[in-house]
Amino acid sequence: MNIQTEKLEIMKLILETNNPKILKSIKSLVNTSAKPDFWGRLSQEQRDDIQEGIMDIENGDVVGYNDFMKKYR
Repeated sequence: MNIQTEKLEIMKLILETNNPKILKSIKSLVNTSAKPDFWGRLSQEQRDDIQEGIMDIENGDVVGYNDFMKKYR
């Protein structure tokens, strides 16, 4: 099923309901997902550090928990 079909099916369900609680929940869900997440509140340095960590993981440059603990105990 493609995204347009999904949207149309959801719209149909919304149009058929008369339950104000459901409509309020849907509205809240859509409004919440439209708000920016925490990423925009991070400093550029914090974002760079996170991106570096993600790249390390993708490149397999990781250390297991037990190995880390042995080294730093």
